[in-house]
Amino acid sequence: MSNPAVTYELLHIDKNSGARRGIVHTPHGDIQTPVFMPVGTQATVKSMTPEELKEEVGAQIILSNTYHLYLRPGHKLVKEAGGLHNFMRWDRPILTDCGGFQVFSLSDLRTISEEGVEFKSHLDGSKHFFSPEKVMEIEEALGADIIMSFDECVKYPETYEYTKQSMERTTRWAKRCKKAHQTTEKQALFGIIQGGFYEDLRVKSAKDLTELEFPGYAIGGISVGEPKEEFLRMLYFTTPLMQENKPRYLMGVGSPDYLIEAALAGIDMCDCVLPTRIARNGTAMTWNGKVVVRNATYERDFTPLDPECDCYTCKNYTRAYIRHLVKANEILGVRLLSIHNLRFLTKLMERVRIEIENDNLLNFKNEFYKKYGYEK
Repeated sequence: MSNPAVTYELLHIDKNSGARRGIVHTPHGDIQTPVFMPVGTQATVKSMTPEELKEEVGAQIILSNTYHLYLRPGHKLVKEAGGLHNFMRWDRPILTDCGGFQVFSLSDLRTISEEGVEFKSHLDGSKHFFSPEKVMEIEEALGADIIMSFDECVKYPETYEYTKQSMERTTRWAKRCKKAHQTTEKQALFGIIQGGFYEDLRVKSAKDLTELEFPGYAIGGISVGEPKEEFLRMLYFTTPLMQENKPRYLMGVGSPDYLIEAALAGIDMCDCVLPTRIARNGTAMTWNGKVVVRNATYERDFTPLDPECDCYTCKNYTRAYIRHLVKANEILGVRLLSIHNLRFLTKLMERVRIEIENDNLLNFKNEFYKKYGYEK
């Protein structure tokens, strides 16, 4: 068996929390973990150039979306362009999700069978079919370093019976994905642990997927609208079920408190559209909590968004100016807020890595929560 395309190297475990500091090695470079991964749904992180992502944000890895890129411009065109890295001019690691979440969240009319999922495009209503084999074809054409197996993300809440059926089908689909996956020397296929909010189903899912020996694993199906206490319960229950010598990925998490909790639980990688989405609504994340810059209170505020931030936006522009841009619907306002929010989360994870090395992440969490306005 050839060496896997992606491997994990453990550097340090925080003796007071169990959080871990490591490196994920990929064909397009190393990723220092824990890491936040910006989402570039349609082969672009909204309003950002690759140069800005690297130089201003410090992003190590970005995500793109199988469902959206399949619909447009089409995976065959991306392959013809030399794969996603070449197509979007990004020379660092890329992860593509499997499209499962989008099939279930964006498509109103879908039919799930053992073979796969028939769904209607949210763009034009045209019919399409995703099977595990088709998803592997698409992801291999896109050419990301890390690709995800096809799964079903069940809604919250969902019955035990349906969640069990779905989880077992997801495992069967994972086996088919592994069998269909050809580019093992260039792309690492991760399995996705499902099971909703039922502990015995999570145990079963993790056990069955671990036996398939994927090079990495993700937790799917949490952070889907459940109360925070349920999120934390399932996060801290599921993470120890994952192999220690492989990357651990928590899907769809991007608020500062959830990122810190994920690191404390032993997660290595998280992603979310949150920083650019709230930027489009005129909101900034700062070390002292959220700033809704469109509010009238900032009309004559000639200070930076965040005095503690080292990003391009905070070094050059004021809250008053950004508020003006947002109120006037100028694209630059969204861009400046996006640069800041992405840099804020990148810097937060840089700090998390330092605190883990110093066995101090729990103390940092408490200090950060107090300053940011979270309850402990």
